[in-house]
Amino acid sequence: MRDFSELELDSELLQAIEEIGYERPTVVQAQAIPHALDGRDVLASAPTGTGKTAAFLLPMLQHLQDFPRKKPGPARVLVLTPTRELAIQVADQARALAKFTNQKIFTITGGISYDEHAELLGKTQDIVVATPGRLMEYIESERFDCRAIECLILDEADRMLDMGFAKVVERINKECRWRRQSLLFSATLEGKGVREFSRTILTEPEEVNAEPPRRERKKIHQYYHRCDHMEHKLALLENILKTQAERTILFVKTRERLATLRDQLATMQIPCCWIQGEMAQVARNNAIARFRDGTVNVLIATDVAARGIDLPDVSHVINFDMPRTADIYLHRIGRTARAGKKGTAISLVEAHDQTMMERVSRYMKEDVPERFIEGMRPQHKKPVTVKKKKKKDSKKKSAAKKKKAKN
Repeated sequence: MRDFSELELDSELLQAIEEIGYERPTVVQAQAIPHALDGRDVLASAPTGTGKTAAFLLPMLQHLQDFPRKKPGPARVLVLTPTRELAIQVADQARALAKFTNQKIFTITGGISYDEHAELLGKTQDIVVATPGRLMEYIESERFDCRAIECLILDEADRMLDMGFAKVVERINKECRWRRQSLLFSATLEGKGVREFSRTILTEPEEVNAEPPRRERKKIHQYYHRCDHMEHKLALLENILKTQAERTILFVKTRERLATLRDQLATMQIPCCWIQGEMAQVARNNAIARFRDGTVNVLIATDVAARGIDLPDVSHVINFDMPRTADIYLHRIGRTARAGKKGTAISLVEAHDQTMMERVSRYMKEDVPERFIEGMRPQHKKPVTVKKKKKKDSKKKSAAKKKKAKN
C-alpha cells in the first residue's frame, strides 16, 4: 500500500495525516485498518514504533465520521492503556488525527484529581483513553457510562497482563458488552497469556502480525561490551556517554539501581533525567519534557516506566542492566531507529548476564557481536555456556543401557 488515500478515509483525516507528516501506511496500518473499517474484531501483534496507535485510531475516527452522534452524550470509543504516559500519548495523537473534525477526546488516568475528571465526565465525549484502575473507580461509582461504548480497544495488552490488570479489564469488558467491535494490540502474541485473554475480549478476530522485518532491525546497530565488575561497567558507560552517544535512554532493572546510577552520573558530571514507577505525574511529565526538548540528553528509565513512551531522535539505547526476558530487550532497543532513522543499542554485560545475551540472539535469530574499547578490555574469559542434553537423549541412553544389561 503506497498511500493513505487507498484506505478510503475522509478528506478531513487525510488532511491531518498529511499535516502530521505520515507518508505511507506502515505494515500494521496497511493490515489492520481495512479489517477495522469493515467492523471486524482485530488481534494485532505490533511492537512500539510500528505505527500501531494510528492503526486503531484512524478506523475509529472514520467510524465516528460515518455515523455522527445525534445528541450529546458519553463516550463511544474506549481505549485502555497500561500507563498514564501512554494514555496521554494516545490521546494527543488522536487529537492530532481528529484536528479537522469535531470529535472530542479525553483521558481518564491516575494523577488527576477527582474534581477535574468529574467535570469532563459531564461533557460530551467521543473517544476516551483511560488506564484500567482509575476507569474502574468511575464505573463502580456510576460516573462513567459504558452502555454507549461502540468499540473497545486494548493497547499494549501484554503489558496490562504483566501489570496485573487482567481481572479489571475483564470487568470493563463485561460493562461494555453492548459494543459492536473490539481491537486488541500487543507487542507479542507469544505464550498463552495474550491469546487466552483475547478469547475473552474478541469475537472471531482477524489476526495481524506486524513484527518488524529483519531489515528494520538492521537499522539498529547492536553490540555488547563484557564487564569485569561494577567499576569497569561504570568506566565503559562514562566513555560511551562522553565520546559516542548523543541522545540516550539508559535502562536499569530497579528503582534502587536507578537512584544509584543517577548519583554516579552526577559524579561524572553527566546531566540526566529519570522516570520510574510510582513517580508523581508532574515529575514524570517534567522529566520527559526535559529530554524531549534537549535540556538533558540522558534519560534513565526502568522498564515499567518506559513502556509505550514515544521519544523522538533517540540515538542510543544502553542496557546498563540486562532485561529479564528477550522480548523486553526487543522493546528496549526499539526506542531508537524510529521513523526510518538509524540508531545504536549497546548492552553492558557482566559474567552472569552472558546467558541472557545468548538467549536474546536466539530469540532474534541473529548474533549480537561483542565490541571492545581500547584500554578497557575485560580481564575475565568469556563464560562458555554448556548446552543441556535433551531429556529424550538421556532416556534413550538409559533404555539402551538396560537392554545391554539384559543381554
